[in-house]
Amino acid sequence: MKLGIVCDYDEEGWVSMNICAQMLHDGLLNSNSGIYPAQIRPDFHWRFKYLNSVIGKHKSFNADRFINRYWEYPRHLRSCRQNYDLFHIADHSYAHLVHSLPADRTGVFCHDIDAFRSIFEPELYTGTRSYREISKQILSGMQKAAIVFYTTNTVRQQIEKYQLVEPTRLVAAPLGVSPEYQIFPILDDPIASELTQKLQGKPYIMHVGSCIPRKRIDVLLSVFAQLRDRLPELLLVKVGGEWSQSQRQQITDLNIRENIFHITNVPNQTIAALYQQAAIVMITSELEGFGLPIIEALACGSLAIASDIPALREVGGDAVIYCPVGDIYTWVDRAHRAIITPDFAPILSSRLRQSALYSWEKHAQSVMAAYLKIAQ
Repeated sequence: MKLGIVCDYDEEGWVSMNICAQMLHDGLLNSNSGIYPAQIRPDFHWRFKYLNSVIGKHKSFNADRFINRYWEYPRHLRSCRQNYDLFHIADHSYAHLVHSLPADRTGVFCHDIDAFRSIFEPELYTGTRSYREISKQILSGMQKAAIVFYTTNTVRQQIEKYQLVEPTRLVAAPLGVSPEYQIFPILDDPIASELTQKLQGKPYIMHVGSCIPRKRIDVLLSVFAQLRDRLPELLLVKVGGEWSQSQRQQITDLNIRENIFHITNVPNQTIAALYQQAAIVMITSELEGFGLPIIEALACGSLAIASDIPALREVGGDAVIYCPVGDIYTWVDRAHRAIITPDFAPILSSRLRQSALYSWEKHAQSVMAAYLKIAQ
């Protein structure tokens, strides 16, 4: 049986979604399951790029993104769906594509429920009318799928709470840790080595991920600025994402621009090497479905501080230091104590043991078993 893994467009820059699709592909390819994976990712067509200077880069990209997601991708799938026996949509925000596929042979991976919050929590997540209509189309696609995979019990509970999908179609498939993330020192990565030279041996805190609102980058920046009052040499290494206008303004207001090193589009090995040398890794999100950087950091032996939210508690267990969301004073106090007093943090063996609970091999096996069941 041939499984088509429906991937995000590379141009959208969702690194974690690309990792999930790639690791599932590799895991299935190395198994003897009788399921043969192939990644589906059509070319991204640029139509409005020439309007960058007129309406702005962000708006022109969103116009191209909309056309590609809701016109080009469905059309591509309809033209090639006869080439596959089963389909796996790796990112639930692409679940509208189920409408262009045989739903009884298609699964969707639901990483979180953020894409649907404007539907059932409109008082908190208003959004425009058009955004809500798109969200409804995405949700209706996911509801048609034969299988809906989820990462954590937290996500499952949210799906059940809002009755998004019948519980009988839900399948657990926690994410894993890529082999690059390890405790053994990585000394030969050229990108990390170059950045390390720029850091001049100074300690740094690290954040990996996008800059979207739920990541609470405002908290990260405020905590970093106050930590520098106590530890003047401290630096911030930000991996991934693109600063928003408000974040750039906050950086200016806090006068920390010269103390931040921001890198994007770097391989796992580089991130792993930086994890290994970080004084502490921070995950300041107010909402998460899983929190991949937590287990990646723990696998590298890093100290991790995370927001005290259910998904991160579930994934990090007792190997992580937790702080209330947005409580700047507590974040600063606990981060400072962890940096200057390593015994304050969970011990190394605890960190490594927690990360070892998650593997891409187990992930692929869970997905594989679910598809073999519906293919019978």
